[in-house]
Amino acid sequence: MKIRVLTVALSAMLALGLAANTQANPTGFTQGRQLVSADDYQILTPRARIAPENQILIERLDTLLPQLMAESGLDMWLVINREYAEDPVYFTLVPQPTFAARRTTMLLFSRNVDGSVDKLSVNRYPLGAPYESAWAGGDLTAQWQALSAEIVKRTPKQIGINVSENWPVADGLTSGLHQQLLKVLPKEYHNRLVPAEKLVVRWMEQRTEAELELYPQVVSLARAVIAEAFSNKVITPGVTSTDDVAWYIRERFEQLGLPVWFMPYVNLQRAGMACEADNPSCGASGVIQRGDVLHTDVGICYLKLCTDTQEMAYVLKNTETDAPAGLKAALATGNRWQDLLTAEFKTGRSGNEVLAATHKATAKANIMHSTYTHALGFVGHAPGPTIGMWDNQGPTAVQGDWPLYANTAYAIEGNIKQALPEWQKQLIQIKLEQSAYFNGKQVMYLAGRQTQWHLIR
Repeated sequence: MKIRVLTVALSAMLALGLAANTQANPTGFTQGRQLVSADDYQILTPRARIAPENQILIERLDTLLPQLMAESGLDMWLVINREYAEDPVYFTLVPQPTFAARRTTMLLFSRNVDGSVDKLSVNRYPLGAPYESAWAGGDLTAQWQALSAEIVKRTPKQIGINVSENWPVADGLTSGLHQQLLKVLPKEYHNRLVPAEKLVVRWMEQRTEAELELYPQVVSLARAVIAEAFSNKVITPGVTSTDDVAWYIRERFEQLGLPVWFMPYVNLQRAGMACEADNPSCGASGVIQRGDVLHTDVGICYLKLCTDTQEMAYVLKNTETDAPAGLKAALATGNRWQDLLTAEFKTGRSGNEVLAATHKATAKANIMHSTYTHALGFVGHAPGPTIGMWDNQGPTAVQGDWPLYANTAYAIEGNIKQALPEWQKQLIQIKLEQSAYFNGKQVMYLAGRQTQWHLIR
């Protein structure tokens, strides 16, 4: 019987999604999860995705945007972009289906005295609901004049524009458009233009209740395909290569109609293949043999929500029925590292502070680790607090100083190294990454986490 996870009506979709999650993970978010096949999920067609995506957009614009504009101290926010040079935030703001900012597209958000926000388009082609068209048709000169007139009419004191030195996602206003905006605005408005960095980052990182209800289903799909790939359905020891498995994952997602946001990759570790303590990422490509340890990194996006997942597998020797005790112990250490990291998540604490506290806790527990955790959302490497980098385990300027907010999602990413008795105490690297969310008090895994080895027989 198919598990009907998502339907066109959002309320029914959310209710059924929760039911499916409860069936698949009766012991809760923080435990391992018995995943069902990806075929058991009813994945919406592109046409059927439009209604829930737009319903969530309306909710975000009506309830979340006013809160974030007030929090950022902006009276107005301008998002101006052109076809083939779209602002990174643009597609998170417009109704679907939208494939481009046709010609020049201008969005104007104006905060009213009562806290509500007017949502206007100044476009050659009107966007329709939830936007009110302030101008349509005419030539480009008339369009810029209409934008200027609308701004002056509303007399905002602080006008946010998407320019940023440190946040790529908040730097979408091109130089040419910026110069044109200065040309058409009265000079007394020039010093009212301020970077909209805080608003853009908060808009991108903040998840609504509806999105958090959907997210477990999206992550479950990603994990289900990993479980398929790390099985004898795909892998024949001595025949299948790591590249074969990576391409299976990519083509499987394409078959399911789920876009990947990076090419999946698979690598292996084996006895005799040195993994040095200072090597940030151990592993190689090649034909998979019995006794190998496998690792994959996978990211998909569905209903505008992106995942990032890394899991581990073991290829049993002919004489084995389970993973060696040393590998089980190493995975348990990886789970312990996750626990120490997520225990340090506290509202208002910066990413750098979380990283420093994690280093202190893992040193006390004698765990050799590397932490590089990041936000998730509309994009895989989303803006928000940076908690370490794979090539920098010290503080990170700007992004690392960003504080944690409630109702934000993260890829709990990093690795541990541990001596493996079965490999003459050679170091094994356990690379883990699971999608989770922070509710302001604790971190909860959106679709469980790996606590047992995938086994290839």
